Amino acid sequence: MEREDFDKVRESVKQQCGSRVVIQLDKGRNKVDIQEGVIQEAYPSVFTILVDDTETSPSQLLSFTYTDIITKEIRMKLC
Repeated sequence: MEREDFDKVRESVKQQCGSRVVIQLDKGRNKVDIQEGVIQEAYPSVFTILVDDTETSPSQLLSFTYTDIITKEIRMKLC
């Protein structure tokens, strides 16, 4: 993993703060969780996404590292 890749991902996420995204979480063993939310904040090492509440669970604030995107543990798509 290159430092340049990390910086590009961080800058891209920072520019998208406040945007609605669909995130696909890789939970291992062919298990995938798809959620929709809004990028809240971008910090130097992590970023947060406020996931919309559904009938079964209230809103949650999830945090991810930029490395999660580079290693494809999560995938994000703008809505």
